[in-house]
Amino acid sequence: MTETMPAFHDAEERSRFELDVSGQVAYADYQRRPGVLVISYVYAPPPLRGTGASDRLMSAVAEQARAEDRKILALCGYARGWLRAHRAHRDLLVS
Repeated sequence: MTETMPAFHDAEERSRFELDVSGQVAYADYQRRPGVLVISYVYAPPPLRGTGASDRLMSAVAEQARAEDRKILALCGYARGWLRAHRAHRDLLVS
């Protein structure tokens, strides 16, 4: 049996970015404001915790913010910590 590749997408109707990993979904709740993505909450279901799923999700969120020419206001502690820890994406973080 082969494992499916993680699929990232913008579930606009739920205002969240989702990363599907073999049927399990990690997500980041967001709000789009002028020039800013507000990330209020990042969640990974228990089977995905410790697998790097949230890291891959946040990497995709950062790339989405860049594609939209937006900064990120991270209200979620995980998202804020992730942005601070990843030098290549620190410039996206606003306080």
